[in-house]
Amino acid sequence: MPGLKLVVITGLSGAGKSHALKCFEDVGYFCVDNLPPALLPTFVELCHQQGGEIKNVALGIDIRERVFFADLTGILQRIKDLGHSVELLFLEARDAVLVRRFSESRRPHPLLPELPVLEGVRFEKERLSEIRSHADRIIDTSNLSVHELRDLLSRHFSHEQSRRLTISLITFGYKFGVPYDIDLLFDVRFLRNPYFVPDLKPLTGEDPRVRSYVLEDPDAKGFLDRLEAFFTFLIPLFERERRSYLNVGIGCTGGRHRSVVIAKRLQESFASAGYHVTLSHRDLTKS
Repeated sequence: MPGLKLVVITGLSGAGKSHALKCFEDVGYFCVDNLPPALLPTFVELCHQQGGEIKNVALGIDIRERVFFADLTGILQRIKDLGHSVELLFLEARDAVLVRRFSESRRPHPLLPELPVLEGVRFEKERLSEIRSHADRIIDTSNLSVHELRDLLSRHFSHEQSRRLTISLITFGYKFGVPYDIDLLFDVRFLRNPYFVPDLKPLTGEDPRVRSYVLEDPDAKGFLDRLEAFFTFLIPLFERERRSYLNVGIGCTGGRHRSVVIAKRLQESFASAGYHVTLSHRDLTKS
């Protein structure tokens, strides 16, 4: 009988673990919150004995189970040794964001309820630093809404069978910071910039005039030719490893012109090759 797929969700208080667990439930995982890690092997064995009815399990563990954290990595390795797939997902956010979230919910920090929230946040980060170092995937939710987190997790962890890799393209401006959770990052600031052309500056890369300006640059053509050849080589290797998703970031200075044009061209290329591809522009409306 094939082993289970187990995703263990942990991380900082206020980083979105409860929302994440709901997302896993929505995509068909059997979900349990706050099961003591010491009971994990027994729990996994019980699920495995259900005649294949339970194949995908998501387990939430937070600081309330800190007594058991020291043994968590060893327990997960034991489960892997039994032939099950295990992924440790760690959610985090910036200090200021966590403090704001606790303030909005009017909840004290669970570790140090009698002290200012910031002290609890910093103390928890220190306590969880080791488990974070063992995480298979780290997601920073600082700039993610509840809906964006749900979409991200759904793309990455949906157990529905897919014949081809799902590719997610995101454009951004370096002056607004690099997005989190990117597998491959490409900087296109070397291309000539429509921002310095008065008629093109107020437009975006979605406008045909900006698109023509960028793609007429010989460097853009050479870059795209090489980039498409790179992906032609790389994607089958990811698929061979049964990887189901790939997040690609394309960045320029402001995230409005060059990155948008290049990402749109890549989207067309991937789609014509039969891949499921999504495109989002993080900073398109910023100035």
